[in-house]
Formats: sequence, structure tokens, C-alpha cells
Amino acid sequence: MTTTKSCMIKPAWTPATIGLMVLGFVVFWPLGLAMLAYILWGDRFEGMFRDAKDQWRGSPLKGAFDQMSNTTGYARTGNVAFDDYREREFKRLEEERAKLDAMRADFDEFLRELRRARDQEEFDRFMSNHGRKAGGTDAAPV
Repeated sequence: MTTTKSCMIKPAWTPATIGLMVLGFVVFWPLGLAMLAYILWGDRFEGMFRDAKDQWRGSPLKGAFDQMSNTTGYARTGNVAFDDYREREFKRLEEERAKLDAMRADFDEFLRELRRARDQEEFDRFMSNHGRKAGGTDAAPV
């Protein structure tokens, strides 16, 4: 692990970091700005990361996210009647969603068929007009 650390760019004013900062500003200014921030505050990043991790572990939001990440998506409340009601409602809503998805697919198919019919009609009109112009006769379209 020491060989990996020795190859890393240290957050200090060295020729390599200054060159990378200048190159970053030339290529895309936010890259140069990020390199400048790394040079100035890079030695504090590890501590800030550790502090943020510790704060997240103690946060009430972490508990809420952990509860939502279980297999059902919702944690049991402990009230059996309410939990059963909620599961029935979720199942009913899923069935309604499936019905709506099927109706949407049918409507999309209807719109595709409608577009195809309209395109066919326009194509037929074009061909009849094109045939009239090419033939030089003013025959009625078929």
C-alpha cells in the first residue's frame, strides 16, 4: 500500500500540481479550480470525509433510508391490522397500475395504426398527384 501512496499527487505546491492546475484551467476552468482546491485543502479531505461519515451514521435520515431499503420497500409498523390493510392497498394499486399500463399500450398501438393510415393516405395522394404530373393528364385521383 505504500507504493500506491508514493505515486499519488500530494496536496502541496509542487511543480506537478501547479502544472496540473494550469493544464486544468486551460482545458476546462472547473478542472483547474478543482485542482486549486485540492492543493489548498487536500490534506483536510480525509478528515472531512471521516467526519461526514460519522455524522451520517448518527443521522435520523440514515435510519429512514435503511428502513426503506428492505425487500418490501416499507417497514412493518407493528400494527398487524394496518400492515395488512397497507399490503392489500399496495396490491390493489399495483393491479390498477398494470391495467393502466395495458390501456396505455393499447392506446399507443391505436395511435401507431392511426399514423400508419394517415401516412398511407398521404402517400396515396402523393402518388396520384405525382402520376398526374408525370403523365401530363388531369385524370381524377384513384
